[in-house]
Amino acid sequence: MTVSIDLNNVDELRRFDTTGILAAIDSLPSQCAAAGELVAKVNLPEYTDISNIVITGLGGSAIGGDMLRAYTSGVIEVPIVVNRGYDMPNFVNSKSLVFAVSYSGNTEETLSAYDQAHRRGAAVIGVTSGGRLKELVLEDGYPLLEVPGGMFPRAANGYLFMPCLTILQKIGLLPDLSGEAAEMIYLLKDMCWKLGPERAEAENPAKQLARKLYGKIPVIWGATGTTEVVAQRWKAQINENAKSPCYWNVFPELNHNEIVGLEVPAEFVKKIHIIVLQDGADHAQVQKRMAITKEVFQDKVDGFTEIKAHGNGLLARIYNLICTGDFTSAYLAALYGVDPGPIKVIDYLKEALQK
Repeated sequence: MTVSIDLNNVDELRRFDTTGILAAIDSLPSQCAAAGELVAKVNLPEYTDISNIVITGLGGSAIGGDMLRAYTSGVIEVPIVVNRGYDMPNFVNSKSLVFAVSYSGNTEETLSAYDQAHRRGAAVIGVTSGGRLKELVLEDGYPLLEVPGGMFPRAANGYLFMPCLTILQKIGLLPDLSGEAAEMIYLLKDMCWKLGPERAEAENPAKQLARKLYGKIPVIWGATGTTEVVAQRWKAQINENAKSPCYWNVFPELNHNEIVGLEVPAEFVKKIHIIVLQDGADHAQVQKRMAITKEVFQDKVDGFTEIKAHGNGLLARIYNLICTGDFTSAYLAALYGVDPGPIKVIDYLKEALQK
């Protein structure tokens, strides 16, 4: 297998990235910083008696909902559920707050779920850059959070997550988290500088990790309550950007099943490279589980790479890891000689469904 691109050749990296995925990753801090300005344009009513929150979306438009659920679980008093399908859960009613999220505005599953939420009298907020969802939200008189368009949904994570978080603060369901947000943006700018295309591979952890994953099968392990959604994000980014298989799971669940599946066939297992995402807030027993699991399997798989989150607040630590995974996925695409932007199989599927 021949490596296609020299990761130190910035011009070549950018030429190969025809849709600007690397630039979009680098824009994450500015996307997050724009949350206040975007929310200020939304005409929000006074919400009372909200019993549950549902974020309905798919793919890159849904991962922000998963982040919202994970990040707020320790502070919010109402449950948050992420819906990834055509049908809304049966509990959705007039006491539900529903974020209908479709970056393009034309995701058929989200439009179906939106229609059900509307018919059940839920309080709906549309999050989109346009399309049919924007039309319906305006026709039905719901608040519209309109985000900048022209990107792939997976590249617009800051626009799809931070404004929703800001709205929950604004309507009184969350405390003021502006301090955490400020720290996150500051550290994220530093991460983009350290991991960006201009930083040489010898000093760039994301380029080095992409090199480790080249020709291997990445398996991303996180931990419930801290890094599970980040592990899921890594998996999706490697799938979509690098066009490569990648799988994810979480501690402690994986200790009850997945580790038994790392025995045979030995030649296949030896192609697996495991990345363990670690957070200082991981449960003490989970940290022990990580250490023991590494001890058992580090000689059976291709390798173990442990990546520790940095930052005081959970928001900073989440985005610290997301930034590393995003850049790694783009550099892995370069090594494989594939343009990280186009998703031809997904486009074909959507076209086929419309026939």
